Amino acid sequence: MVESSYYRKPSSGKKGNKPSTETFHKTKGFVLQDAVVVSIKEILKHEFIDCGYRLMTSYLTRDGYTINHKKLYRIMKEEGLLKLDNRIDRSGSGRKFVKFRKVHTSRPLECLEMDIKMVWIPSVGKNAYLLSVIDVHTRRILKDYFSFNIKQNHVIALLSELF
Repeated sequence: MVESSYYRKPSSGKKGNKPSTETFHKTKGFVLQDAVVVSIKEILKHEFIDCGYRLMTSYLTRDGYTINHKKLYRIMKEEGLLKLDNRIDRSGSGRKFVKFRKVHTSRPLECLEMDIKMVWIPSVGKNAYLLSVIDVHTRRILKDYFSFNIKQNHVIALLSELF
């Protein structure tokens, strides 16, 4: 028999210590796991906050909790908060979350959008900017402005010409 295994006691199934059920908060002291879950759900209620356990760790730290990201992962997994059906899916290419903010219009000129594109001009050796005003209903570009710099007064003049 090997000496290193002589005093070994067989484990009772699981390895390691049992996870703690309390978390420290700066003002409340030690709180139970239920209070942490309530705080997580409160943060996830906001419309544009959709985060995993790592970003949630920084949110909770900012709110006064002293919590490890591994412990938070365990808590969120137990409560089913890691991946919900109604959360925004940002996997894959592109920004798919924009489709959730689509504007529905009933007539032209009801809603306008502005978009600025940066265009490299090789002959000059610098970037130029293209500002476009788009009608959301018809998806047509109503007005363009092309310049090496776009200031607030240029945008105001463009909109004044449009209307």
